[in-house]
Amino acid sequence: MASDSHPDRWRMLSLLALAELLVMSLWFAGSALSAQYMARWSLSASEAAWLTTVVQLGFVVGTALSAMLNLADVVPSRRLFAVSALVGALANALLFTASSLPAALAWRFATGVALAGVYPPAMKMIATWFRARRGLAVGTIVGALTVGKALPYLVHAFPQAGIGTVLFTSSAGATLAALLVWTGYRDGPYPFPPRPFSWRLALDVFAERRWRLATGGYLGHMLELYSAWTWLPVFIAASIAEHDPSAGAQGTTVASALAFAVVAIGGVGCVWGGLLADRRGRAWLVTKAMTISGACALLIGFTFGRSLWLLAPIALVWGFFIIADSAQFSVLVTESVPPHAVGTALTVQTSLGFLLTAVTIQLVPPLVQRVGWPWAFAALAVGPALGIDSIRRLTSGARPG
Repeated sequence: MASDSHPDRWRMLSLLALAELLVMSLWFAGSALSAQYMARWSLSASEAAWLTTVVQLGFVVGTALSAMLNLADVVPSRRLFAVSALVGALANALLFTASSLPAALAWRFATGVALAGVYPPAMKMIATWFRARRGLAVGTIVGALTVGKALPYLVHAFPQAGIGTVLFTSSAGATLAALLVWTGYRDGPYPFPPRPFSWRLALDVFAERRWRLATGGYLGHMLELYSAWTWLPVFIAASIAEHDPSAGAQGTTVASALAFAVVAIGGVGCVWGGLLADRRGRAWLVTKAMTISGACALLIGFTFGRSLWLLAPIALVWGFFIIADSAQFSVLVTESVPPHAVGTALTVQTSLGFLLTAVTIQLVPPLVQRVGWPWAFAALAVGPALGIDSIRRLTSGARPG
């Protein structure tokens, strides 16, 4: 394969990475505020979890509509990204006006729908600039959006940072992202050929066996990922309170700061994963990452109520490896379907993955009630185990049984 050589490729990668970092702060803006909303509206943990789950569902609806309408292959990516980012910024800001949980969920759902026009298209956009180093490029984009998702926790860690501060900061970032992409982005030298609208395109994607196996690995990865991202901040806060009941506000600040670090370190993991995937192979990388993240899911519960010197290292290792392979599933998909179907293939893949997360996020609170925090995360290790099996079938060429 020829080396990437266009002189603008690194500038476009930097622009898209910054835009993704800014706009993806919308994703967990409500989740970072769950403690405030629980106190304001007397919510249970399961009810508060809907502040995250409904974003996943909105994203699923958005990606499903995009897949059916082939938006990612029909609408210019620059336009789709910019408009979606602005809509998401508005919906997120309007969360500030919510006076009840149903109203908050409506705005969170709208935010998720809008993010469907930013996440999958960005991966296709950067793939038009890179071939030989596509793993690194897509890994950098996923790393940037990972750090972006962590930003609300960082803002929340500042003293006196209330609901308005978190929401308006993330909406301002998404607006800036729209402007950056609208004014600065253009497709690269390796564009995916456009195709006229076709209802059958999504069905054609499903017919590709390699796509199904790559997506099977991705689903195992997603079973674990968003449940961990959603509940690790709660786990950390509960563990600090269990270890030191007098921690109070300082404990909350430490928990938010550590939650930011755990999610944000995944950005480094994504770049590391991209580099190794280009060098050692995507299947090798995703298998190693899922093995380590699955082990962390089994081990993290044993740190509950203990010193942060024990909890933090395992949490940070988990945060690093749990997302290090994510971009490579997307790259596997771009390599498993005809070029004209790449946008739709990525959209369908992510739609299925986030539909799964809407279920798995809600499973953790009942597990905590039944078996406690020390064992609740262990169930998530099932995801990496199933994902590894699917990728082994992909690389071995064996047909699924």
